[in-house]
Amino acid sequence: MFSRRIPPELEPNALSRAVAAARARGTAIADLTDSNPTRAGIPYPDDLLAPLADSAALRYEPYAFGMPAARAAVAADHARRGVVVDPAHVVLTASTSEAYSWLFKLLCDAGDSVLVPRPSYPLFEHLTALEEVRAQPYDLVYDGRWTIDVASMLAAPAGTRAVLVVSPNNPTGSYLAAEELAALSQLCRDRRWALIVDEVFADYPLDARDPLTDIALRAGGLSFSLAGLSKSVGLPQLKLAWIVVGGPAAARDRALAALELIADSYLSVATPVQVAAAHLLHAGGTVRAAIQQRIRQNLDALRAAARGFPACEVLRAEGGWSAVIRVPATRREEQLVVELLEREAVLAHSGYFFDFPREAYLVVSLLPPPALFADACARLLRFVST
Repeated sequence: MFSRRIPPELEPNALSRAVAAARARGTAIADLTDSNPTRAGIPYPDDLLAPLADSAALRYEPYAFGMPAARAAVAADHARRGVVVDPAHVVLTASTSEAYSWLFKLLCDAGDSVLVPRPSYPLFEHLTALEEVRAQPYDLVYDGRWTIDVASMLAAPAGTRAVLVVSPNNPTGSYLAAEELAALSQLCRDRRWALIVDEVFADYPLDARDPLTDIALRAGGLSFSLAGLSKSVGLPQLKLAWIVVGGPAAARDRALAALELIADSYLSVATPVQVAAAHLLHAGGTVRAAIQQRIRQNLDALRAAARGFPACEVLRAEGGWSAVIRVPATRREEQLVVELLEREAVLAHSGYFFDFPREAYLVVSLLPPPALFADACARLLRFVST
């Protein structure tokens, strides 16, 4: 009855079933997987959303790439990172997921492949399948910091059309380094691949100093940088994201012309959020600063707590909202996270959720309120160490 784009099995996994059972019992769960800033006690300005009621939003004027003023606001916002973006090269979407969908439509035919990082957030598995595109993994390796194994891309199948990079990666927190970008750019030129870089967490450095950002403006070939309000100002509910298109002028302009047809077929971005975009990007800086303070505080607390448990290691986190903890492999990760939930009422992600190549890793969000985070991490570390 349903298409091949939909997975044949949609049953919840063991951890999801355990969470549902715990909540049915009324258990108060310390959720270290929650990356929703609107639930994390982050302070927001009282008038932040006031411009959504601007009467200008009562007039509907559809633009394929978004309203010119909103695109200009996105371009101007890049100036705080010291880069110049032409508003004509900005494409507004409702989400970065939609941006991926449009780019797969632009670049791929059914059955083509894109290279995706491993480990990384499992969203790519679904987004590619929904477009009948194959996700071909390449590896990130850890040796004091996470780096791209460019050699693992060399076996890419015929019909590969693009490389996806998340910088900083979720959950490893690794930014794309200059030497990695140089190698990727050369490989993309040689193989005629496009480069798609998800930079939604780019504004949140942790261990990184002067991280490389705005990759579409720096890569040598056709490239696309993705970001949005969800992370940049902690407003996932407003559904505004963007693509910055870069590369040689001729290739860039051909891509924009084709993207215009795709975007005009959907016109998915609501008018009120576009009218409010300039205000949201400016005033939302206070939210970004509060999130930065929170993730820094929680990462420092986690590292301090982990020093009391020599069998556990908090891996280097250059940026983003997550921390990776290497823990003793005393049991399978799925069993570990279920037992952690059932015995300590602490919910954490297992490494296998992100396709880590081996056990045992746990991944925690750095967003929860500090008191909850510190208590839950202390219980987690004690549990995995016994």
